[in-house]
Amino acid sequence: MAIQGFSIIESTLREGEQFVGANFTTEQKIRIAKALDEFGVEYIELTSPAASPQSFEDCKVIASLGLRAKILTHVRCTIEDAKLALQTGVDGIDVLIGTSSVLRQFSHGKDMKTIIRMGREVVSFIRDHGKEVRFSTEDSFRSDLNDILEAYAAVDEVGVNRVGIADTVGVATPLQVYEVVKKVRSVVHCDIEFHGHNDSGCAIANAYCALEAGATHVDTSILGIGERNGIAPLGGLIARLYACDRSLVMKYKLPMIRELDNMVADMVGVGIPFNNYITGITAFTHKAGIHAKAVLNKPETYEILDPHDFGMTRYISIAHRLTGWNAIKARAEQLNLHLSEAAIKAATAHIKRLADEKPIGLDDVDAVLRMYFTDGKEEPQNG
Repeated sequence: MAIQGFSIIESTLREGEQFVGANFTTEQKIRIAKALDEFGVEYIELTSPAASPQSFEDCKVIASLGLRAKILTHVRCTIEDAKLALQTGVDGIDVLIGTSSVLRQFSHGKDMKTIIRMGREVVSFIRDHGKEVRFSTEDSFRSDLNDILEAYAAVDEVGVNRVGIADTVGVATPLQVYEVVKKVRSVVHCDIEFHGHNDSGCAIANAYCALEAGATHVDTSILGIGERNGIAPLGGLIARLYACDRSLVMKYKLPMIRELDNMVADMVGVGIPFNNYITGITAFTHKAGIHAKAVLNKPETYEILDPHDFGMTRYISIAHRLTGWNAIKARAEQLNLHLSEAAIKAATAHIKRLADEKPIGLDDVDAVLRMYFTDGKEEPQNG
């Protein structure tokens, strides 16, 4: 099924605050919220105002910024939490309650009949106060499917805006997500949100499959930070969608992904992984000779993402034994060294021999090229 219109619920300021290294100040939260708004996300989700007095005040501050994005907060499925959230001035309230047998037994102790009654009461209360509302089951993929379908249908009857499907512990597979979203779509008329954790490495794939199956909203955080291994990263989901159909994500300010990743990495004290989607140091680096030749001729041969759309540039790594003469020729042209094809090939062979003997760098490559240019021969006399 082709992905249609969708919205990102960006949860760095809720789920991301649950990351072990995250201790955002109010000023940092404002900075993140404004940057996400400039990037173009449709929703920004905040920590529950019931979490602490400062969390309550931060909700009020961010809700008053006048951002284009809708501001949400995330609370337990109780009238008390809903009342507190209403006092902050947010645009919408996301409520959740655990529905798996393990959470019902060890978290809140309520049966499904009680959960459904509470869900209908809280959703109706929030709707009566003119706010957007989402009802989510927690640990959806370890819950009985019939139970959660009944709960979703019940809150849909009283006017919920969205129902949420949460892979709270990262147990789901992409196929499971697709099948569950399709079944939920068959029993509700409202929007569907997916929230997926990355404990087993499927968060991006699961989010993508949720959208394929008909979900309308998907949760992300910058760098994927969150509880344990976090959730689907904003940049990673954007990369996946872009690779499918770049028109899906051109509504966002894609070059800002680097700024967002760097900003949050600095705030939470982590480095950006070398292989991070889009912003990792090797994301657009090519090394093997046959790869380099093809990329120099037509980048799309080995790039599914165009780095320029993200404000990035590609890099051809040439200081190693795997280098090819086409890449060496490109470097010579960058240096304005006009060498014959025979000289370029000889210089390449020279560079490969050097790299077999020891690690080399770009300065070594440039030195070899300058020797060949100076001597005007295939093999320099001092080589």
